[in-house]
Formats: sequence, C-alpha cells, structure tokens
Amino acid sequence: MKVKNLAKIDVKTVIVERKTVKLRKPVLIEGLPGIGLVGKLAAEHLLRELKAEKIADLYSPHFPHQVLMKKNGTIRMLKNKFYAWKNPKKDGHDLLILIGDVQPITSESQYEVCSVILDYFEKMGGKTMYTLGGYGIGKTSDKSRVFGCATHKEIIAEYKKHGLVFGETNGSIIGAAGLLLGLGKLRGMNGVCLMGETHGGYVDAKSAQHVLEVLAKIIDVKVSMVKLVERAKESEKFMKKMEKEAGKQKQVAEGGAQDEELSYIR
Repeated sequence: MKVKNLAKIDVKTVIVERKTVKLRKPVLIEGLPGIGLVGKLAAEHLLRELKAEKIADLYSPHFPHQVLMKKNGTIRMLKNKFYAWKNPKKDGHDLLILIGDVQPITSESQYEVCSVILDYFEKMGGKTMYTLGGYGIGKTSDKSRVFGCATHKEIIAEYKKHGLVFGETNGSIIGAAGLLLGLGKLRGMNGVCLMGETHGGYVDAKSAQHVLEVLAKIIDVKVSMVKLVERAKESEKFMKKMEKEAGKQKQVAEGGAQDEELSYIR
C-alpha cells in the first residue's frame, strides 16, 4: 500500500512517499540489518557516497513496538527507507536503495513487508534485485570471499566474472535478503544475494567493504571506502541499543526469558 499523507497511516504496512520519481530501468538494492550488519553497512555507505535522495519511508506494525528518542528531544518511528539515485550514464540503471532500522521478526510479517516492497518496486518498472548480507562461518577468515546465490541458473556465469563465489554455501537465507528474491522470482524478477564471509558475532565493516566492492563492479559505479569503518562504529552502537530493547520486550512477552538476540541480527 502506498500513501502520501502521514495522517492516513493505518495499522498496516504502508509506504509513505516523500517524493515521486521516475526511475530508468531501476535496480533494487536491499541492505537491511542482518548478520554482522554487513548488508546494512554496505548499502548505507553506497547511498551516502552516491548522494542518493530519500524518496519514501516504510512503516509497519510488525516492527518492534517502540519509538526512538532523538538528541533534539523529539521521537521518531522505526522504519525502512527508500533512496533513489539516477545514473548519469545514458545506458545505465537507476538505483532504488532500501535500508532501515529493523526487519520484521516473524514469518508472516516478513512475507507481508516484502510483498509491499516488491509492489512498490514493480510499479517503478523494476526487474532486477541485489540483496546484501553476511554469511556467518563462526570464525575469522582472511579469505574475504563474497558468496552469491541467484534466482536463476542462467545468470550465474555473468556474476562469477565479478568475483562472486557460487555453490559453496548451504542452509537458508533468512529475512528480506532471501525472501525478496524468492517472492520476486515468482513475479518474473531476477537477482542475486551477495553475502560477505564473516564471523557472525560482531559488526564487520571489512566484510561490508568486500561486498560493496563486488556490487560496485556489478552496477558499474565508483565508491570510496574511506568512511566505511567510521560508519560501522555508528551502526554498531545503534544496533546494540536495538538488541537490548528488543530483549527486554521479549522477556516481558515470554515471562522472563533471557535471550536478548534478534533473529535477523544473528
């Protein structure tokens, strides 16, 4: 659902447009919180370096029931955000970049939110997606590999040329990074999940850098990595706060359970 007036927000997942834009052959890049915050760091760094313009917010009752207190004394809702970047190259693809504070934490809510995201992207004429995340191996590694998992076998060869490693991962891709591709495939879309090799137990700016370096080759843009580490520290502080608050809410809901981790973070 898409609305333009904040006063019309109902208790459902909605996209509030800040600006209406027409994108040329848009590509969706998703970087929501996940393992090691790899995708979040990579996508946020990309949009800042490209000076992408914020065009919409996504609100959902499936996000944690809290608001954030800002330094200026005001509050704001938890949300996901869409940014647009128009490619100066005549034959290039414009970008729709999705970042956010949180992801829904249940199966049903993930399906709903991802479907709303795809509706929005589809109306813009989008067909291709790149989702970003970390691939936790439970230990440190100096290999710095970026793994790939694609919607269709026939597109794998093209992405291998950019350094993506296919066929060496197992298990499942939890959350938006996987579900957007799965649901998108059912709609005739295609795409790849880029997963940076990471420990999985801490914020990994280095893995985010490797993911973004590969993505930059794929979408054919130049991105400086100088400020990425600094931004990683800011994100780590924010997400620790989110984990702590979510842990408190879970303890109340489950009668004192001690687990303070969010499923989409670890």
